Formats: sequence, structure tokens, C-alpha cells
Amino acid sequence: MLAASLALVAFLGLTGLALDRAFVATAQNALRERLANLANSYIRDSELDRTRDFISPEIPPDSRLLTPRSGLYATVRGEGLRWESASSLGRSLPPVEFLKPGERRFEGPLRIVDASGMENSVYGYSIGVIWVPADDFPLTFSVFEDAQQIENQIRIYRAALWGNLLLAALLLTMVQLLVLRWSLLPLRNVERELGRVRQGESQRLSGRHPRELESITHAINALIESERTHLDRSRNTLSDLAHSLKTPLAVLRSRLDADASHAELRSEVAAQVQRMNEIVTYQLTRAARTGHALYSAPIEIEPRAEEIVAGLEKVYAGRGVFCEFDIDPAARFHGELGDLQELLGNLLENAFKWADKRVLLTVSVEPAPPERRAGVNFIVDDDGPGIPAERVDRLLQRGVRGDERVQGHGVGLAIVQDIVTAYLGELRVTRAPELGGARFSVRIPPAY
Repeated sequence: MLAASLALVAFLGLTGLALDRAFVATAQNALRERLANLANSYIRDSELDRTRDFISPEIPPDSRLLTPRSGLYATVRGEGLRWESASSLGRSLPPVEFLKPGERRFEGPLRIVDASGMENSVYGYSIGVIWVPADDFPLTFSVFEDAQQIENQIRIYRAALWGNLLLAALLLTMVQLLVLRWSLLPLRNVERELGRVRQGESQRLSGRHPRELESITHAINALIESERTHLDRSRNTLSDLAHSLKTPLAVLRSRLDADASHAELRSEVAAQVQRMNEIVTYQLTRAARTGHALYSAPIEIEPRAEEIVAGLEKVYAGRGVFCEFDIDPAARFHGELGDLQELLGNLLENAFKWADKRVLLTVSVEPAPPERRAGVNFIVDDDGPGIPAERVDRLLQRGVRGDERVQGHGVGLAIVQDIVTAYLGELRVTRAPELGGARFSVRIPPAY
């Protein structure tokens, strides 16, 4: 508000200065034209006798020329000639410089001192002429007018100008304050909603926000959802870990209560410790695999796919399985490198396992609206036996505590399902239209 007010004051100040200068210039030009017309009329109606005495018109162009100290004065200067109008009685006029014939000069304000010692200022307009009837006698006609009249006009205009500009500044400042408060109201609403989220009164920000704030509110909601998902995942992992450890601990307790022999107890402890170690390793691996950073640098897909396929082709070299690529060069994975490797690795490994000879990896870009990251689509086709439609739902079910392998079409689909879910994506299993085998389609939607 302070910056906007300073800019407004500076703008109105410069506007006022420009208008003031324009009015002063206009007033002076109007005075110049008026004095020029007066001087021309005076010259036209005047005479010069044979003795080169100046004879002014009986009725001057302006009656003020007959009234002393009226504010309008006329003078004529020539060689040995000096004439002043009756209005200049008691008033000392500025000295007049002789002008060449046809030369015109407008001056002012010029400071003068009258007989009483009082200072005053006048504007003057002079014309140099040649008086032909008097043997081409050069004369300089001058007309003076007190600057008080034009100064009064300028003073009245300035008072009205700056008064109105001040009023306009106050009104515009009030309007500006109201506009700023109104335009920043959505931000205050976001702040209040964030406060409700912090206090636990709301789970997320509402979707009723201006278009300019949608990217911010969606990003904040994504952060809130990601934090809540990580928290729920951590709680579930700890709950699963505690639940899984109950059985080995119960077995150890029962063996201690049964007074088993030292050898039996030692063997049982070793077995249960190994089991608990496997449980802990499994739960930690699952927790690390199912989480991902919300904002990550984009990762090129083709180099990672080539690394994975190079290893798989060596493993399945005896069967002669090879993989073809159809990857959009602009495709990028906005996530963690480990997630991309797990996703492609498990999908391609299943395809290699069940393919007869060919595997096709297709990666395309899903366009995104402005200010959003583009999505990406993965399609893995093979020429194997395919998967019956009635088995697809059971194939994609994830075991809660068992080994995350799906019978019927290789291993790792549960891992793929978890990664796709974490990125708010979609996994579909259909039949490959060209190769005839299974098609695994993964869609990672655009995100903020």
C-alpha cells in the first residue's frame, strides 16, 4: 500500500507539474497574441507628422491606455523620438531596445520600479517598423501589460489544480486501499483455511479460490495429502511390524514357559530371531519403497530403460527375447529414481518372463495445463499367453503381510501397484492388440 501510494503521489505530482507548465505557456501565448494585436492596431491608427512628432489615435484600441496606472502601457521609440501613453503617467517602464524593421520580441516578466519606489513586473511586446511617409524613419512600438493579471490567473488555476489533485489523490488512495483489500481477500481466506488445518478443524484447503491461486492451493493440498499419507503409512508400517513380531515373541515365551532344553531353546531362538530379522527387513523395504518425494527433478526415461533391458536380455538370452522401444524423447518421470527403476524393472521382468520372443515398451507424454508438470504413460506389451480378464482383479490384489508376489504372471506387480497408487496413477491390464499377449498400462497423471 505504501509503495502504491508513493507511486500514485509521484504520478499525480508529475501530472500537476505538466498541467501547470502547459497552462502557464498557454496563458503567456494568449497574452502575447493580445499584445501583438494591440500593437498592430496602434500602429495602424497612429500618425507621424513632418517634424517627426508621434500622433496617437484619438480613440486607442484599448481604453486603459488613457487611464494612468491602468496596467496597460504603450511607448514609441525612435531617433530623437520618445512617446508614452497617458496610462504610463507616474510609472517607469522598462528600457526599450531598438529593433530592426519587421523584428518582433515578446519579453516578461520584466521588473520595473515606479516613481514611488514600488517594484512591479510587466510583459512587453515590441515591433520594429519603418515609417515610410516620414522618409523611412525607423520606429519601435512597444506595448506593456502588468503581470499581475496573468499571475492572478495562474494563481487561481494552481489553487484549483492542486486542490483537485489532492482531492483526487485522497479518493484514489481510498479506492486503491479498498481494491487492494478486496484483491487480497482470497489470500486472507487461504491464511484462515491454513489456520483451520493447523488446528485440526479441517483436513485440506477448499477448492473455491481464484484461478491465480489454484496452483498454490493445489500444491498446498498435495503437500498436506503427502504428509498425511506418509504419516498413515508410517503408522501402518509400525502396526504391521508390531503385529508381525507378536507371533515370534509368543513362540519364544511359550518355549521359555515349557522349560525346553538348552539345545531346543537355542535352536528355537535362532529360528525366531531369523524370522524377526526377515520381518523387520521386509517392513523397512516396503516402507522405503512406497514413499516418494512430492517434488523431484525430472528424470529421463530412455537411459534408465536401456540399463534395465540390457540386464534382462542377458538373463533371458537363452530364450532369445528382445525388447523394442517407442519412447517420446520429451517424456520425463517427475519422481524418485528408485520408483522409476522399480516400476520399469518389474513390468519389463514380467514381460520377459512370459514373452515368446518380443517385448515392446511404449512411453508417451500426457499434456498438462499451464503451471503443471506433464504426465507420462508407460505401456509394456509382450507376445506371451496373456492374462484372462477374469483373473485381472485377483492378479492386482496386494497381500497385506505375505511376500508381495502375484501368482500367475510373475513377481513384483504388488510393488508396481503401490508405486502407481503413491503417484495417484492408474494401472490397467489388458490384451496387447498387436503382439497378442498381455499389456500393462500405467498412467501417471499431470501434477503440480
